[in-house]
Amino acid sequence: MIGRLSGILLEKQPPEILLDVSGVGYEVQLPMTSFYNLPAEGETATVYTHFVVREDAQLLYGFNNKTERALFRELLKANGVGPKLGLAILSGMSAEQFVRCVQNEDASTLVKIPGVGKKTAERLVLEMKDRLKDWGMDLFTPYTDSMAADGIELEMQGAPIADTAEDDAIAALMTLGYKQIQAQKSVKAAKSNNGKGLTSEQLIKAALKSMI
Repeated sequence: MIGRLSGILLEKQPPEILLDVSGVGYEVQLPMTSFYNLPAEGETATVYTHFVVREDAQLLYGFNNKTERALFRELLKANGVGPKLGLAILSGMSAEQFVRCVQNEDASTLVKIPGVGKKTAERLVLEMKDRLKDWGMDLFTPYTDSMAADGIELEMQGAPIADTAEDDAIAALMTLGYKQIQAQKSVKAAKSNNGKGLTSEQLIKAALKSMI
């Protein structure tokens, strides 16, 4: 079992990274709420991982901390939730927001996430309420101080932005389960509302915020 990786961040292609650990490159998929907090390429990054072995693939999922990983593992125990849907859920909202939704029986917010229909949302609330009843908000401090339930502020970067930022953002949203038309529409709206010069990560963040 691979539970934690620490190394040089070689590539960032939402929602996947390439992490160099002692000369071995690990491809790790992260929910976008974890992806936002990664350092720049070339710097050292540490992620807590969940290893999934299938007949046709071996997949690594990464998280900023053990709490996020624990929630991901609880999601996988729910009926009908696989790694892809778990990744989509924790990309559309922070771990704290998801716990609040479950504890408040707020299925209507969960329905806005791709792949989560009304029945799935209601089942998630029902199945996970007991599992998360002892999850206090202190578990998320200080990580979620900048990720309150009313959204995440965009931080503008001074570095030049590649022309492919919009395409990369659309591709990442489609990987997370959004339909192409929906991804294109939300990314273009995010670009229009927040001005030019956004990175793909900032476009994804703004697009997801507008859809939840």
